[in-house]
Amino acid sequence: MLGVRVMPCLLLRNSKLVKTVRFKNPDYIGDPVNAVKIYNDKEVDELIFLDITATIDGKPPNFKTIGEIASECFMPMTYGGGIRNTEDMRRIYGLGVEKIAINSFAVENPSIINQASEVFGNQSVLVAIDVKRNLTGGYEVYTRSGGKGVRMDPVEWAKKVESLGAGEILLTSIDRDGTYEGYDTELIRRVARAVSVPIIACGGAGKVEDFGKAVEAGASACAAGSIVVYQGKGRGVLINFPSLKELRVVLP
Repeated sequence: MLGVRVMPCLLLRNSKLVKTVRFKNPDYIGDPVNAVKIYNDKEVDELIFLDITATIDGKPPNFKTIGEIASECFMPMTYGGGIRNTEDMRRIYGLGVEKIAINSFAVENPSIINQASEVFGNQSVLVAIDVKRNLTGGYEVYTRSGGKGVRMDPVEWAKKVESLGAGEILLTSIDRDGTYEGYDTELIRRVARAVSVPIIACGGAGKVEDFGKAVEAGASACAAGSIVVYQGKGRGVLINFPSLKELRVVLP
């Protein structure tokens, strides 16, 4: 076992698996249940599934799809997308999901973080923070699948969500998403220094060595998309995952 978790972060659109570049142009990957079966065989640490259109479309979570995925998932699973209250969360947990991820609704209604942590325990509550650089080179929090800037500094928002009871933060660089350019280590470093809860770095992993760089910057875990669903930058679909031997070279 490694001391650092590495996990696929998989995107859902209309119950299909897709992958984006900088949160745009979702490319069809395949059936999420089939992908889970492959990741089971590869013994990955965890899986994250995020529905990227539920909130934008004003729809609740697709409980049927979540249940189908969870029933095949042999490792801990996190789900996010369209969650708006603790009843949604309760139903999702009941389907076999270990953690829920909240993003847009947490920004719009921060009290949901406290409610969720009090009812279900902070170890079950993850807040996703999507970040983009602004015109001045600073960082800004975005919601609604990267479609809305909310004029919030990610460091200050991270400190706020920690104080409200979030057990983990999924920190995603929109600018790096799907680019293979490596994680935004400056962003990771800034946020990790400001909070004590675990940070899951996401956005930009292009090679196994990028995981090590994210951890050096302060990440407690690493999430990846393109390199675990594509066969290189040509974007030929190949559900895969680094071997334990490969990961041990770069991670503690």
